[in-house]
Amino acid sequence: MATIVISEFMDPRSVEFLKTRHFDVVYDKDLVNQPERLLQLAANCDALIVRNKTQVRGQLLAAAKKLRVVGRLGVGLDNIDVPACTERGITVIPATGANSVSVAEYTLAGLLMLARGCYQRCAEVGEGKWPRESMLGGEIYGKTLGLLGFGGIAREVAKRAKPFGMHIIAHDPFVADDAPIWQECGVTPVTLDALLSQSDAVSIHVPLTDTTRNLLHAERIALMKNTACIINTSRGGIIDELALAKALKTGHLGGAMLDVFAKEPLEAGSPLADAPNCLLTPHIAGVTHESNTRVSSMIAEKVAAALTEDN
Repeated sequence: MATIVISEFMDPRSVEFLKTRHFDVVYDKDLVNQPERLLQLAANCDALIVRNKTQVRGQLLAAAKKLRVVGRLGVGLDNIDVPACTERGITVIPATGANSVSVAEYTLAGLLMLARGCYQRCAEVGEGKWPRESMLGGEIYGKTLGLLGFGGIAREVAKRAKPFGMHIIAHDPFVADDAPIWQECGVTPVTLDALLSQSDAVSIHVPLTDTTRNLLHAERIALMKNTACIINTSRGGIIDELALAKALKTGHLGGAMLDVFAKEPLEAGSPLADAPNCLLTPHIAGVTHESNTRVSSMIAEKVAAALTEDN
């Protein structure tokens, strides 16, 4: 009987599905915080199912000598040593597409919240204050949205931003300028510098790689309009957080909504904590009740199929 170890939270119905397929399932959503126990369990497991916190590399990967499959409850693979897995013949399965709607809706919510600029002052209204004139805010209608990366999630964002009357541009070196998808989505391909200088809002949709690490450094942030905002649902290491905080505090940027950070959890006292018009969330853009069901179900089925095919 193949053993599956699940180290982070997963929809209980999908865990039960794996048990009904006659796998030996060890499920503990807090296992990621028990490194010694995780190493012990990994030594005898055939499959690991993880989210973004479990580091499937180094000591853990070395301990998992029987490992055949890694299921990722999400799409980013920067916590998994994919080349090492490939070399060992370990199948890595991300939940591609299963949380795209959740991330796209989060991004649209961010665009609206940052444009209006009023949602951080609820307490004042509750205290009896009535600061109407200082809370006028703006609209996203007629504004330019720049998508950094134009994969599946970015296309879902474009699909939703279009009906709001936004003009959409994007930069993705891996999508040819003459690819039909640009016209199909009504999006204009541009250079990175053009995207930064022309956009009223920039939404990041690229993986964290050696090429994209610190991609938005101080010099590139300086290219942006001082009324522009940034939304990051991808990976924290793509933005220089200190430079971003400085731009917000000096008025060079209009706002930011960040769901991901270079180090997670975000450390107390981060320069982002007191930056104006900066909304911070704990890596939950792709996690809703609905997406958790889709992601968990997809990975459970694909991991089960991969283990069955190997036998």
